[in-house]
Amino acid sequence: MTIVPVTSADLDAAEVSWFAALCADDYRFLGQPDGDLRSSWEHCSNILRTAEANGFRNILCPSSYQAGQDTLSFVAGCAPITERINMLAAVRCGEMQPIMLARTLATLDHMLKGRLTVNIISSDFPGQREDSKYRYRRSHEVVEILKQAWTRDEINYDGEIYKFEGLTADPAKPYQTGGPLLYFGGYSPDALELCGKHCDVYLMWPEKQEDLAERMKAVHAVAERHGRTLDYGLRVHMIVRETEAEAREYADHLVSKLDDEYGRLIRERAHDSISLGVSHQARARELADQFGYVEPNLWTGIGRARSGCGAALVGSVDQVMTKIESYKKMGMRSFIFSGYPHLDECKYFGELVMPHLKTCSLPHEYGRVPETTPPTPLGAGERK
Repeated sequence: MTIVPVTSADLDAAEVSWFAALCADDYRFLGQPDGDLRSSWEHCSNILRTAEANGFRNILCPSSYQAGQDTLSFVAGCAPITERINMLAAVRCGEMQPIMLARTLATLDHMLKGRLTVNIISSDFPGQREDSKYRYRRSHEVVEILKQAWTRDEINYDGEIYKFEGLTADPAKPYQTGGPLLYFGGYSPDALELCGKHCDVYLMWPEKQEDLAERMKAVHAVAERHGRTLDYGLRVHMIVRETEAEAREYADHLVSKLDDEYGRLIRERAHDSISLGVSHQARARELADQFGYVEPNLWTGIGRARSGCGAALVGSVDQVMTKIESYKKMGMRSFIFSGYPHLDECKYFGELVMPHLKTCSLPHEYGRVPETTPPTPLGAGERK
């Protein structure tokens, strides 16, 4: 039995995703910049194509003000070079006027023929700090406007921040029925409220399994209050090899040239560096043993030079599979994996683990993706 009721209770597969290193986050040695791994279009799109070739069903395209790829521009560029893989586009609420955002995402959804998913983010923008309550109020309103634009004929909204009346929703009609699925990760009470009320998949960063269970219970309580259920996902790095000894040796190799002071600077330049979730990742490092393991096969060394997701599953194929199966039994239906370097680890995981996993596309499981071109203004609908 799952930790809490989940939307996809009868699903015996999982959406297994990889990570597109759009934000200057790819290394051969953690904390040692390598020009060949810069977040160029060529490098990042190669990761995407490799992930699709290895059977991954989705890929997270993150957002941050780093020397790399703009998220939505990258997603648009990848539409014609992919066929099967979904794209999880990170969107910071408030960066774009919400109705124009609804249209932009609907355009991408048509370009991808229903392969778009959206990672909602509520965070500060480059160079400014805002009150957390205000940011989450804005995020609520943005998501509510997106849903109106995607599901109604007219947009009428009277919020504290945004007010619209009598706007046609035709330019924002998405390819998917009801629009793209919304993924969200956050730990504060305001974050849980946003996810529980509006989103579809609650994403977590790696912690001890008993702590993950408590996260699931907390957000489920909010969703239940709104008469909803959620699906759950885990974002975690991967180091998998034929044997545990090989995997642990590579983990040590990865941080063998890391200067902790430079690692701190890398962590602090991220926009989420002071979030509650990041503090939990730091706490996991403090609780880890002398080798950095906070529980069997969960290594926190990654977090020495990375804000956000700061731990990796390290082990043999059997050990990693056992961990994934235990997460699935908890109720997780979505996994976002990554590894350093991202291209090489994608191939390792694709070769060693993917053949043993039953995968799916959550938008298809939710019935969001129509079998034929929908009758939308950008699809097969009548042109007015």
